[in-house]
Amino acid sequence: MKLLHLDASVLGENSVSRQLSAAIVANLVETGQNVDVSYRDLDHNPIPHLRSTSLAQADAAEATDAEAVMQQFLAADVVVIGAPMYNFSIPSTLKAWIDRVAVAGRTFKYTENGPVGLAGGKRVIIASSRGGIYTDSPADFQEPFLRQVFGFMGINNVEFVRAEGLAYSPKHREDAITGALASLPSAALAVAA
Repeated sequence: MKLLHLDASVLGENSVSRQLSAAIVANLVETGQNVDVSYRDLDHNPIPHLRSTSLAQADAAEATDAEAVMQQFLAADVVVIGAPMYNFSIPSTLKAWIDRVAVAGRTFKYTENGPVGLAGGKRVIIASSRGGIYTDSPADFQEPFLRQVFGFMGINNVEFVRAEGLAYSPKHREDAITGALASLPSAALAVAA
């Protein structure tokens, strides 16, 4: 099984989303299956934001990296993403990665009946961390966006491990992390149905 692990938090060792994504990956690796893990830290190794020169492939090194990002995503059976909520949404570095994998003709296409996802058959697990509590809030542009973008690419097996209210108090932070770790998805379902 090929597993792609991405982290987007800028908080390094203080990051809850990084702690959760690492626990998810460890849980999947411990299944005893042959798991090939690829890792990219989008804070330390960001992908350039999409620009007109990106689309024109004017920079050969950028085009080569973009294709490697796409191939890594397409090859993955499972994608684990550490995605903190920043300003009600996702970090711009994660959005830059999405812009490189949400590509017409590669991961989705348009037909006379509407868009069709081409990247199905994957499992996506998102480790979400939030300073406040936003579940079922109209201010949550993180989870609905991620569900939409992966669904648009044909990936319907999207799960969230969520730690919320981290900024409320040290006790609330501790309880949120403990609860999130207790809710880790079953490794038995490692590959999407």
